[in-house]
Amino acid sequence: MTTSQMIVLASRPHGAPTSDNFRLETRELPALSDGELLVRNTVMSVDPYMRGRMNDVKSYVPPFQIDEPLDGGAVGEVVESRAEGFAEGDLVLHGLGWRDMAVVPAKAARKVSTNVGGAQVSPSAYLGALGMPGITAYGGLMRVGEFHSGDAVFVSGAAGAVGSLVGQIAKLEGASRVIGSAGSAQKIARLEELGFDAAFNYKDGDVRGLLKNAAPDGIDVYFDNVGGDHLEAAISSMNTHGRIAMCGAIAQYNSTEPPAAPRNLALVIGKRITIRGFIQSDFRDLVPEFQQKMATWLADGSVQWDETVVEGLENAPQAFMDLLNGANTGKMVVSI
Repeated sequence: MTTSQMIVLASRPHGAPTSDNFRLETRELPALSDGELLVRNTVMSVDPYMRGRMNDVKSYVPPFQIDEPLDGGAVGEVVESRAEGFAEGDLVLHGLGWRDMAVVPAKAARKVSTNVGGAQVSPSAYLGALGMPGITAYGGLMRVGEFHSGDAVFVSGAAGAVGSLVGQIAKLEGASRVIGSAGSAQKIARLEELGFDAAFNYKDGDVRGLLKNAAPDGIDVYFDNVGGDHLEAAISSMNTHGRIAMCGAIAQYNSTEPPAAPRNLALVIGKRITIRGFIQSDFRDLVPEFQQKMATWLADGSVQWDETVVEGLENAPQAFMDLLNGANTGKMVVSI
């Protein structure tokens, strides 16, 4: 009988998660049935949206269950296959992370390669630039933000997995100016290396004033990963007929009280601003276009992607908590 180490939800957090909310367990896995794969995970993803799944509330994805393993994006190697089209040794992307071994339905797995357009990438690229963060960045900017060449774009959480890609894609697609916000001097320096025209540390003062200084002619598109005071600042700096693509609101994920901002929502009327929320599954039809473009950009070096790697499944809860506190640059992944 095959066993798996896995992280289970021990209790639901109130406010910021703590180590007490997680538990490492070893469980036996069922024997493979037809159409299933036994996968040894090598790398897994921790993502901000997982915080919402720790609450017992209805959302676009089901909540995690108490005493049951968490799940999320992972890449692993097929150890045994009872599914046509998959063989031992294949590398697959699937959704049963937070464990070292998994029985995966073949229909829920996708074979991936470390050779993309002639360029070698690590398996974790499929959890970042070539995966969910990448299509989120591309679809959110191009479709929801209705980006056009010449637009000025502001990205909050710009040093993260999604934000750093949004800024680079905007530049490649012809943005007149790209501005990013992040939470440390090191992250600001990295954004400048990635080609952002301006970047500011939101801890340095009033976000509204910092954004106006960075974008004196206003912004046309705001890609929101943060919410709160960043959304308020973006509304203030938005040009007429501006578009706001609401991807996340990490500033309030651990809040126990309703946020005060934005307090200037009435400006949306006169400026004729469009505010639209989205999730990455909205863009399934864009995946082939996105993958072709991103493969080209990665191969020729036009897009760079950063990772913060934490070693060991047992450290996945800490990696997740660190992610919510902004400790990552680029994609936070756990090497198993």
